[in-house]
Amino acid sequence: MRTRAKRSASRKDDALPGQLGGSAVDETVLRALAKWPNVPSVCSWLSLDRRGNWLVKGERIANAAVVDFIGRNYEHDAQGRWFFQNGPQRVFVKLAYTPFIYRIEPAVSRNLAIRAHTGRIAYSTRAAWMDERGDLLVETELGAGLIEDRDLALALDRLTTPSGAPVDAEMLALLADPSATTGLDVRLALGDAAIRLGRIRASEVPARFGFDPDPQPDPGEPDC
Repeated sequence: MRTRAKRSASRKDDALPGQLGGSAVDETVLRALAKWPNVPSVCSWLSLDRRGNWLVKGERIANAAVVDFIGRNYEHDAQGRWFFQNGPQRVFVKLAYTPFIYRIEPAVSRNLAIRAHTGRIAYSTRAAWMDERGDLLVETELGAGLIEDRDLALALDRLTTPSGAPVDAEMLALLADPSATTGLDVRLALGDAAIRLGRIRASEVPARFGFDPDPQPDPGEPDC
């Protein structure tokens, strides 16, 4: 595994407010960072697929304890680069699509809840979109994420018109076409909210949500 050195100041300068200081990050990680602040970062090693699996050089990580550890210590810097803080070492993550993959779970009163691939429940669904492939994306307090394909049918069943009528196949086809001119008003009911569904092209998603899907060395720095 080849690594690249980062300036020691960058660990502080590019951190978002509260980053690496909240409950989502293990205390052992914070202690390791304080003890060894200049450990080189890693890129092109860890990736996240469209089903929320962590992969090392293309091989899925199956160990549940390791998966949980990565999920608890998953953060991003001010440049929108997501990473796993492995003790004192920052391991940048290549994203197959979005920083989070959301799975749908039953909730009280026949509502649906969503859980991120990191294991955290998203309590506030703020917005939703459909891309040209028919995939659903939602934005929560955790961040932007794709609804996992195995739960897509369940989510599509929660698409309605403002009056509560179900959405038919023709309406779904129009929603999946960002170039189509349509005044369709379609709502996605997740949790206690029914959110108006927007349309977006997959190529626009990283810029729209401010993340880097394939973190690379900064100009002038050596390859990983």
